[in-house]
Amino acid sequence: MKSYKITESEKPLVEINHETPIPVGKQVLVKTIACGVCHSDIHIHDGFFDGGDGNKIPSRLQDNLTMGHEVYGELVSVGEEVSNVEIGKKYVIYPWIGCGECDQCNNGMEHYCSPFTAQNLGVNVDGGYSDYVLVKDEKYLFDAGDTPDNLAGSYACRGLTAYSALKKTNQNNTSNKLAIIGAGGLGVLALKIAKSAFNIQPLVIDIDEQKLNLAKELGASAVFNATHTNVVEEVSEFSNGGVHAVIDFVGSEQTLELGNKLFGLNKGCKYILVGLFGGKYSLTLPMMTFGARTIEGSYVGSLAEMHELMELVRANKIEPVKVNERDLSEVNKTLADLKNGNIEGLVCLKP
Repeated sequence: MKSYKITESEKPLVEINHETPIPVGKQVLVKTIACGVCHSDIHIHDGFFDGGDGNKIPSRLQDNLTMGHEVYGELVSVGEEVSNVEIGKKYVIYPWIGCGECDQCNNGMEHYCSPFTAQNLGVNVDGGYSDYVLVKDEKYLFDAGDTPDNLAGSYACRGLTAYSALKKTNQNNTSNKLAIIGAGGLGVLALKIAKSAFNIQPLVIDIDEQKLNLAKELGASAVFNATHTNVVEEVSEFSNGGVHAVIDFVGSEQTLELGNKLFGLNKGCKYILVGLFGGKYSLTLPMMTFGARTIEGSYVGSLAEMHELMELVRANKIEPVKVNERDLSEVNKTLADLKNGNIEGLVCLKP
């Protein structure tokens, strides 16, 4: 089989041909149909996260890693202990696989498994930039109903991440009280999920007019350009004094500074930090207390949340979004385009 592997950080992925694995025990083998490419892949490829002041937080890069964690494919073979999935059927793979032995894994928080013991597909073990993917257990396979092939895999990361972050904001927020920062692929999918699953039409903030226009077309209650000097006043006027919750899909020093200003004088507000653009931010501590505010990191989503999300997907309660398709051989160009902001919405690779 053919895979595209990292042999050195920030260097082009290398095409490697090797033996197709044979599943044993609880393992299953999935033939890749499509694999989404998201911003996490950029950080994995770079080999670090920006810690601010020139500090680099290394990612746990494995030698000769096959990237790709938003995998959708056809089940082609199974181990002798597998009984609840069908060969020939298509599945989305939940990639946030843990060791299965630590406290987090035993408490239903497998996605919180330590980076030194986790077995995340495309992050710690080989993933979907390949013809086939070997999966640890059949329980990580999910039926996506009639979801388009090019979109289905994105629910395992960007969709799940958006769903989990939205749950943390309190779904009872009214449309003009929830702000999404970042109108890229993740922000667009979050907008769709907010609208379809939670009956909320958030306001959206970005620096790219083209992306903001798309967000407006897809149902944002309003869009705002962060480069405008009076953007905080614009949001305050629209939201009648400030928002109650912010989901930041960028995660930079600039977005943190802007996002915290969007609350106005409201108390009990939540800032959900998802993006990994990087840097650091200084807080005015008394305002955290006076405002009873919460800043919460949100990392992908649990296996239970994946079940909840995929029930909504199968019931056609989440309106599909457009996905750009590229051949797997264009993986290096795709990573570069995504890093440089040259991709609108979602993108996937097909073998």
